[in-house]
Amino acid sequence: MSDAAAQVVLTETRGPVKWIFINRIERRNALNEQVANGIIAAIEDAEADPECRAIVLTGAGDKAFCAGGDLAPSATGAPFTVNPADPRNFVVKMLKRMSVCTLPIIARVNGPALAGGLGLMCACDMAVSASTAKFGTPESGIGLFPAMIMPTLQRVLPLRKLYELCITGELFTADEALAMDLVNYVVPPEELDAKVDWLLSRVVNKSPTAIRLGKIGFQAVRDMTLNQAYEFGQLMLPTMAQTEDCKEGFAAFQQKRKPNWPGK
Repeated sequence: MSDAAAQVVLTETRGPVKWIFINRIERRNALNEQVANGIIAAIEDAEADPECRAIVLTGAGDKAFCAGGDLAPSATGAPFTVNPADPRNFVVKMLKRMSVCTLPIIARVNGPALAGGLGLMCACDMAVSASTAKFGTPESGIGLFPAMIMPTLQRVLPLRKLYELCITGELFTADEALAMDLVNYVVPPEELDAKVDWLLSRVVNKSPTAIRLGKIGFQAVRDMTLNQAYEFGQLMLPTMAQTEDCKEGFAAFQQKRKPNWPGK
């Protein structure tokens, strides 16, 4: 991770979990190229650590999870700065990297998740939100549309609700987010960390190999036809059954004990 990325993205290892903090409190943790690169680097570090079992992504402070792209006139590395000779955008690069991450990523939504911040949250596998958080895609109010994050939003949000959010640009509450299955849990702000820890406790004690292969399969099946998905599944399961984790899981079940996962 570069020095610039390290300043705007902080990481902390808490047992088997890698915590990633967007550290731009003064800009409501808005996205820029350094943030995106920092998140990518932190994910790669986590995947390279054989002891890591999960990732938590959150915003530093208590004002925002991520307010989206930095709209300040003097912002550097803003999502809207494009080189016509190379239009590949760092936001898309970050979202693509998250989509192939083999570790579970949990969003700790400590405040507003707006525009690109909502896309970032949707790119996570699960989300726990403070009841005070707000969500939305307000781009239409400034002459834009959430085009880059649309593929991620479409995979999480119901279609008609997504149309409403993108066209009206209106914000919605954490309870509304829960009702549309955008987040897994909503708790008072003072209970956020406890709920995240509770969810993590249900993740890190499971087979890391099963989760890793399962996430790979989940992403693959999502873009297949129904028949292709069935064919993939009937080949994937016996492959997983040959792993050391699966053998340990069966042995532990038969011996009525907790498994000791080799992670292979």
